[in-house]
Order: sequence, then C-alpha cells, then structure tokens
Amino acid sequence: MPTDYIPFRETNYFSDFICNYLDQKPELNDFYNRFPLLENFEAQIEEKQSNIDDHFAENRQVLVNTLTSQYKDIETSGATAENIQSLASKNTFTITTGHQLNLFTGPLYFLYKIISTINLTKQLKETYPKYNFVPIYWMASEDHDFEEINYFNFRGKKIQWNSKQTGAVGHFDTKGLDEVFEVISLEFGAGKNAEQLKTWFKEAYLNHNNLADATRYLANQLFGEHGLVILDADDSELKRLFILQMQKEMLEQTAFKTVSETNKKLEDLELKIQVNPREINLFYIKEGVRERIIESEGVYSVLDTDITWSESELLEHLDEMPERFSPNVIMRPLYQEVILPNLCYIGGGGEMIYWLQLKSNFEAQNVTFPMLLLRNSALVTSKKQAEKLENLNISNKDLFLDRHSFINKKVRKISNIDIDFSEQIQHLESQFKGLYDLADQTDKSFVGAVKSQEVKQIKGLKQLEKRLLLAQKRKLADQIERCTELQEQLFPGQSLQERNTNFSELYLEYGDQLIPEILKALEPLKGEFLILNLE
Repeated sequence: MPTDYIPFRETNYFSDFICNYLDQKPELNDFYNRFPLLENFEAQIEEKQSNIDDHFAENRQVLVNTLTSQYKDIETSGATAENIQSLASKNTFTITTGHQLNLFTGPLYFLYKIISTINLTKQLKETYPKYNFVPIYWMASEDHDFEEINYFNFRGKKIQWNSKQTGAVGHFDTKGLDEVFEVISLEFGAGKNAEQLKTWFKEAYLNHNNLADATRYLANQLFGEHGLVILDADDSELKRLFILQMQKEMLEQTAFKTVSETNKKLEDLELKIQVNPREINLFYIKEGVRERIIESEGVYSVLDTDITWSESELLEHLDEMPERFSPNVIMRPLYQEVILPNLCYIGGGGEMIYWLQLKSNFEAQNVTFPMLLLRNSALVTSKKQAEKLENLNISNKDLFLDRHSFINKKVRKISNIDIDFSEQIQHLESQFKGLYDLADQTDKSFVGAVKSQEVKQIKGLKQLEKRLLLAQKRKLADQIERCTELQEQLFPGQSLQERNTNFSELYLEYGDQLIPEILKALEPLKGEFLILNLE
C-alpha cells in the first residue's frame, strides 16, 4: 500500500486561511483554544473536567440512555455497545465529527471524516491509557438543505432522490427511494461487491421509515465494528440539557453580539466569513416546518407562520417541549459541546473557518471550546492508475495542477524541443540594459523609445513561445490526451476526488478491503494530503 504526502498548501485546493491555521500563524491564536497536537490533549482533558459541573454525571446518563434507545433496533457491535456504556464514566471523552445525511454517504470525505475520528481515538488511548476515547458521528438530522444531500455521484452520473418534503431532513419519509434503488441496481451491475452495495442501500433506505434511521443504519454497517457511535441530537431529553443556553440566546442574543465582534476581527485578516449570526440563532421545528425564531418589540414569532409567544409563553413552551427548538449553524457547535464530554471536533476547511468564528460565544456561555482538527484528505489511486502515472512520467504533485498548467507542463516535459524562452527573454533584457545606458549618456529623450522596443520584442518572444507550445500540443495530442484522461479520472470535473466521488465506485473494486486499508493509511495528526495507492 504505497503512500505519498503533499503539504496542504502545495495542493492549491485549500485556502490560505486554513493553511495559516495549520502553520499555527500567531495572528490566529485568539480564535482557537489549543492546536491539535498529541501533547496538548492532556491540558484539554483537564480543562474539560474542570468546566464540567456536578450535574454532568446526570447528563452523561441521559446521553447513554438516549443512545441506547436510538440503537435498540439495529445490530450493534461489541465495540460500539461498550463505547456507549463507557460514556457514563467521568474518565470517558469523545472525539466528534459531524456530517449531513447525504444519500448513500455522498462524497468520499464522509468516510475520511469518520476514519479520522476513529483513528484519533485509538492514538489518544495509546498515549493516555487511563482515559477512554469514543468516536462520535453527529448526524445533521435537523438540517433543512435537502438539495445539498439528495444525490450522490457515480461514474460521472448524478443519482438523485426527488422529494417535495420540507423541514428537518432527518424526519423525511424514505418513500420514493425504491425508484432510486432500481437505478443503482442497474448502475452497480453484478458481482459480490455490487450485491453488498445493493443490500446496504435496500436495508438502509427501503427498510427504515426516515432518513435519520436510514443513515444511522448505513454508517453503523460501515463503521460499527470499529466502535463508532452515531448520535442523533434531535431528541427531547438531550435538548433539555441545552435549555439554559437556548434561554440565554433568545433573551440576550448572546451569539449575535459575540460572533459579530469576532467576524470584524477576522475580516481585518481578510478572511471570507463563512456564517453570519442572526439576532436569534434558533429554529422552530413542527410538522414539516423548520423556520427561524424572530423577536420584535417583545413578541417572539416563527418566520412565515402565525406562531407567536410573549416572553413568558416562549420560556414556558421551551421548558415543556425543548425538542421543538433547533440550533442553527452558529448554535449547533455549542449544543454539541454542552451535551458531550468532547475534546476535539474534526471537520473540513469550511467547517474549521466557521468554528473559528465561535470561540467568543463559547466563552460567554462558559463552555469549553474544543480543539479543532482538519480532517484527513486523500486521493486514492488504483495499481493500474499508479502504473500509468509512472509510465507517463506524471508526479503526484503534477496531478494537483489546474488543467491548463498541467497540459503546458506536460508538453514542455515530453517535447524534444525546449519551449521555454525565459533564457532568451533574460538575454534580451540584458541587451536593452546597455541601450538604456547609452540613451542616458547621449539623449535621454530616447529612453521611452528604447522601452517601447523592449516591450515589443519581449511580447513578440512570448507570443512565439505560445505558438510553438500550441504547435507541440497538436503534435503530441495523443500523449497529452492520455495524461488529461488520467487526471480527469482522479480529479473528476477538475475537483478533488474526495469532494465528488462516492465510496461505491471504490467499493466495487476493493470490496471489504477498502475501509480497513484507508483506516491503516490515514494519520489524523499528520497534517498533510495523502496519496494512497490501493493495490
């Protein structure tokens, strides 16, 4: 299983801001708690312990009871069952990742998020053996952006579930997915691995009534044996643990004030802000509705509905039915850290940025801010593809070039003509330097004329270089086409494989070997992009 690594900055697929975070640039220190280094987890554990009040033992039991209930109808591995029960212990902490309920897991990075989480818990257990570490997948069951999750890509095709349901996606009825099953049955074809994929899809989406239960089943099938615990926080008893923070949010607009101030500081660093806070960062969920709660002149209401409350009525309703209140993207991280004994959140680049907007709100709510770890990223190549890369003399780093730069570099590399006029241009510039000196000594009015000739001749050389490069592209078209076809296979649509390809494409080829091989290869704290050759 050969591997190679490329620094995130050199891939050109990650923002300067994320790369600066990974480089621990001092200007970002105020926006996070501790950087995710192995040696920093001890202090994070101590802070989390000191910031947990005497009632958290009861909270832990609520968490265990909720998870036990959510797992009652699915086959649970011994590792997962043990992890759930261990959450009642004060020596147990969690490492958490979260993701939307994408159809059939969506893009590959769903796997990388969860595997990063599992692997980090193993590494922490080896380093801090007196503690237990549980990997958590937090299902984004309260999300309402159905268009973002209702499809997955398979070999260049978009396989999509069409539904007119609205509200929190975890509640969505799975009716209509039998039609998607017919499509994927044809696309996956025959064979042992194809049959396994069909079984997973059928059992998940045709034998469960809602999208949350279907997603839990599928994630458990893929990762249950590795001890993953899947949590649906859209739960009355869990939200009851979050009532105080929701009260403060609605009455004092805490997040709006704190996050707005942080955003100003981040904008001074020229960061493109990911999320902007509302005055109240909570939704209301009821019968297919998930709409914002707003306040005007002391009256609270649900946007685009006729639901209204006075302040006292709102607080009474919150106490009676906390499950009706749903945190938005600003408040969800706080909710997570209130109900979990969590140390670290693992997410993608966009998630890292909006988490870095939130530390001040955690401080205002007196909740420990977790460590933030960028998830593993990987490019998977087959043995055949790796051989082609070697035969075509394409380096791993070359693959990350944009298509235009990739082609130009390959033409220059394989051409028997040196199509690089930089030496000639440099020589021309040195000749004109002498002409500038001559003009200065004779008639300075000719300096402009010399400059004009210099620009004209350098432009001519560059134009000639482009024409020769184009001619060589035509001459070497067959070889260039083979190179670009291979790059397109690995970077579909000139995007990272992990952001486009569904795991089913790889599972058809590698079967049950796929996840164990990725588990062996990903190192969550390494901080570089992995190129993984699966043989």
